[in-house]
Amino acid sequence: EVIESFVNNVKTVEGGTHVAGFRSALTRAMNKTLSTMRLPKELKGGIKGEDLREGLTAVISVKVPEPQFEGQTKAKLGNQEVKKVVETVVGDYLLEYFEKNKEIAVKIAEKAIEAAVAREAARKAKEISRRKSFLEDTSLPGKLADCSETDPEKCELFIVEGESAGGSAKQGRDRRTQAILPLKGKILNVEKARIDKILSNDEIRSIINAIGTGIGLGLDEGDEGFDINKLRYHKIILMADADVDGSHITTLLLTLFYRYFPQIIENGFLYIAQPPLYKLKKGRSEIYVKDDEELSRIVIDFASDEIKFENVDLTKLQIKELAKLGKEYSDLKKSLLKRKDKKVVDAVLDLKIKDDDLSQESTVSQIVEKLKEKLDDNYEVYYEYDPIEGEYDIYCERKERFGKITNKIDSTFLTSYAYRRLLELQREILSIIGDLPIKLTYKNKEAVVYDLDSLYETIWEAGIQGVEIQRYKGLGEMNPEQLWETTMNPKTRRLMQVTLEDAALADEVFSILMGDKVEPRKEFIMKYAKEVKNLDV
Repeated sequence: EVIESFVNNVKTVEGGTHVAGFRSALTRAMNKTLSTMRLPKELKGGIKGEDLREGLTAVISVKVPEPQFEGQTKAKLGNQEVKKVVETVVGDYLLEYFEKNKEIAVKIAEKAIEAAVAREAARKAKEISRRKSFLEDTSLPGKLADCSETDPEKCELFIVEGESAGGSAKQGRDRRTQAILPLKGKILNVEKARIDKILSNDEIRSIINAIGTGIGLGLDEGDEGFDINKLRYHKIILMADADVDGSHITTLLLTLFYRYFPQIIENGFLYIAQPPLYKLKKGRSEIYVKDDEELSRIVIDFASDEIKFENVDLTKLQIKELAKLGKEYSDLKKSLLKRKDKKVVDAVLDLKIKDDDLSQESTVSQIVEKLKEKLDDNYEVYYEYDPIEGEYDIYCERKERFGKITNKIDSTFLTSYAYRRLLELQREILSIIGDLPIKLTYKNKEAVVYDLDSLYETIWEAGIQGVEIQRYKGLGEMNPEQLWETTMNPKTRRLMQVTLEDAALADEVFSILMGDKVEPRKEFIMKYAKEVKNLDV
């Protein structure tokens, strides 16, 4: 709270009876509103005056004929009669105001309840942190399997998703330098949880216990908090499944470390393991693949050994480049089809319509006629002049049973990166293979590519001939030897170091995506939804 108080225009730094009267009046006026509200169960002590005043800014000025000040600095009003007068006048006014503006009274009451819940949580957290038994519980399942080395610079801690994977990691590890801490299920989202809930969570307590640094609660000035010098491992490696659930668990762990162990990130001690998502088997050879991007690269490599195009002699390098361009074309096309009909996009690409074409009505009229020829009778094609932009917009309306779906072709669409890049890709691809359709052969099979949409798909099919693709659902599907070789062996594994380049941006992103406020997260998702690739639902 910030309360500035004055007596006869002289500032009373230490407050006094006029401030006490104001505080009492506010509490009395708000108690009427609070009496009609249901308080959370954890608030056994009820709402206190300090809860009502949290975040309050007020200026109190009184005129007193014969002021009496207390203390050596004469900065505190001591007249007892002033307290009663201020309490009565302010209290009556607030009661009347809250009666007329109940929604404001309710908002203040809700804020006071939040403050009381936070105060109670902080009290419980202090109690938990002061107990001698805090962080000493080793009876829970899935606890730390430590390493024999004691030099932190040589030690690694793997925080592993799932007890099954944790068991495999314990068997496959280097016991001298690698410690394993399996986690049971998803940990608490610390961005939403109160500190007492965080410190009561078994999985989080086991993490705090394992790393050895303590945790900075910031509850009071005497809080010993976090000590980086007590860190027992200079490589803390988060190891979760390579799928979307694993990414979620990794995000929860990153939130924990960012909020309560930021120095571990700042010192470069936090890493994310890169377990394989796929295993490919071709003949007797096995290849572990990290993600979809690497899978595509390997399959294209296989395809380049097998494919032969009719009437055009391409090297392996050219086939790889062709597949890369084809994939980019397919991905960009899919992004456009989230907003436009495929038939309309295909027609616009075939006609190679450009932004400049929309400035002249005669040109636009010709384009509309050509679009009508390419689209079926289910579409109504017309144009309108936009006086603000000073150009014409083309509309392709598809008739539906319960209305119309409008595809608008304007300068925004024609100057978008996706559309302009698709035109470039058309030119680049056709400069390599010539006109479509084109025939190709692989492993005594024939295929025909009729359009650019199917180019990458056809090359992919050629590449996976004779290849077994296994997608790992989790780390637990790998045996100890496989887990060691793919994810834990320092000579063959891949680690991603967690760094902090922009603290303000990181703080904002964690708050939006992991916090308890839904609206900012909804806005974020709506803003970037159309840019999503490889959505796993």
